Parts: sequence; C-alpha cells; structure tokens
Amino acid sequence: MAEDIVWSDAELTCLLEAKICAAWPPEVWQSVTVLVAVSGGADSVALLRALSRLKTSGEGSLHVAHLNHGLRSDEANADQHFVQELSQILGHCCHVKQVDVNRLASVRGEGIEEVAREVRYDFFIETAQRIGARFVATAHTSDDQAETVLYRVLRGTGIAGLRGIPVYRSLNDLTPLVRPMLNASRDEVLAYLATWNQDFRSDSSNTDTRYMRNRIRHELLPRLMSDYHPRTRESLLRLSDLAEGAQRIVDDRVDELASKAIRTQAPNLVELSLEAGCAADPFLLRELLIRIWREQDWPRQSMGWEQWSSTASFIQGDHRSQTSLNLPAGIQVLRRGDVIKIEFTPIVGSKRSSE
Repeated sequence: MAEDIVWSDAELTCLLEAKICAAWPPEVWQSVTVLVAVSGGADSVALLRALSRLKTSGEGSLHVAHLNHGLRSDEANADQHFVQELSQILGHCCHVKQVDVNRLASVRGEGIEEVAREVRYDFFIETAQRIGARFVATAHTSDDQAETVLYRVLRGTGIAGLRGIPVYRSLNDLTPLVRPMLNASRDEVLAYLATWNQDFRSDSSNTDTRYMRNRIRHELLPRLMSDYHPRTRESLLRLSDLAEGAQRIVDDRVDELASKAIRTQAPNLVELSLEAGCAADPFLLRELLIRIWREQDWPRQSMGWEQWSSTASFIQGDHRSQTSLNLPAGIQVLRRGDVIKIEFTPIVGSKRSSE
C-alpha cells in the first residue's frame, strides 16, 4: 500500500494555486476586472487569497461581492464584517448587499434555498454590470462537484445532470461565471489556508441536516466512503467526466431535433411540430424539453423524471385521449391540431411575474 504523501507548506501553497492556474490561467483575467464571490467560508476565502497572489501583473483589478441573506442575524452580520475587513487588508473593493430572503421567499411562495440562490446570482449580475467585470468567480470545489452529482442521482437525473457543475457558464450575454477550484478538494483548501494562518467563517446553516445537500455532505457521502468504497468521491467525479463527453454527443442530436421540431419560441410560449415530436426518439424528446425549459428560464425545481417523461408521453401518445397537460409552476402543454403549444403563465407574486 502506498504511503501517504506529506506536503510541505510551500508545496501546499503551490498545489492549490497551480490547480487554479491550470483551470483558469492568469493571463486570461489579469488585465480585466474580476468579481470574486466571497461568503467568508473557507473555500471562497482561499480563492480570494490565491487570486490575490496570482495577480502579479496586468491593468485589471479584483473586486469582492458579498451577499448578506439576513438568515442568521448576528452571525450573518459578522460574516459581512469579516469579508469587508479581509477585502480591505488585501486591497480590494468590497460590494455588499443585504436581502431579507425569508420575507422574499414568503412573498414568492418559493423555497428559501431557491430564492437565496436567485438573489445571489442576481446580485452578482447587477454588480458585474455596474463595475464592468469581465468575469465572476466562485469557489466551488471537487467536493461540491461530487456532492452535486450524488444529489442529482438521488433526485433522478439524466446524462446532463450527471455532468455536475461546469467550470464555465454564462451569467448573461457579457459576463461568464468561472469556477477555477473545481479540480481542488476541500482538504487542499483547508491546508492552503493553514499555511497562511488565514481565518475563515463557518456558516452554522451548513451543518443543518434538514437540508438534503447537508445530509449528503455530512451523512450519506461519508457513510458511502467508510462502509462501501473509500474512493466514492473519485468515482462520482469520474462519472461526471464521462457524462460530459456523452452529453456533447446528445447535444448534437438534440440540435438536429430542435431544428425540425421548434416552430415558435417566445418568452412565455414555445410551439412544436406534433409530427416531429411523435417521430423523435423519446430520450431525445425529453432532452429537447429540458433544453427548452432551460433556454426559456422556466422553473425547473419541480420538474423531475416523472414530469419530463409524462410530457414526452403526452406529445407522443394517443392524440384523441388527452388534449392538455398541466405541469408545475403554471406551465401547460396543449395539443392543437398539428401543433404542441407549451405555455408558461407566471404565478402572481413570483419574481418572474413582475419582470
């Protein structure tokens, strides 16, 4: 059995920074404005410190974004103060916003986690536009990747979901979001911070096992690794890599189907050719539906395997037995002659109904 590798402090520092450079070379971002999302937790603090060290030239600047969700009262305010102080020490401008997520979730009739995520990314987009940021950087790690893949397996996902978290994704037409630490582990992050004697904040809600993601992180994944296979995390990451390659092939086939099937695509309405939908492979039809929801930015939180399958079956089923199908979040699928109409009616009080 191979001996455990013991890293020196200098090697630990180089290891994390080298992984960040491999995923996101400094020459790509040193001459532009970068907005770094910092909660105050270990991962985001490590990312900020590493990027600060790696930015050795260029006319660009690093800015910090911190959203106070107002969910943990004094603890949340202490997080905000910590991030503002760290930003000042490192010489970066810190942009802060406070939002009452509990109240907003109640008004919208949505879950706290979903609303918190929405307001967080809205804040990133607003701030990036205001300061002219070319990139927004977040501190997701390989542990987050493995937990996300397992979470999606449990919820019932397709190949696309098994890809997990992408390194890059578009926030809007101008600003991509980048996750340069997806190839680094949480242990490597903690070791990096230890070499600098760098403090960080611990969010008490991250240990609340009422939330499924926390149960996966603190209960399920450790149990799988201790009782079933010690390299479960690595297996999930490998599955994510394989799914990425497979999905590229699927995407090409869905492109072909979309060109044949989609007749109309407006903000709250998509019309499909019934003939093309009926002739499609059921798997590809489900993938097309998922793509439509994503491109339309329609709510997908309640759309699981059962909903995607029932929608595909409705399109390809007996045309006389059923003419409409109601789906979550105010979405209705209608059969009208040789056309399938998918209509979204935003629920009054939701964010989308006010846009």
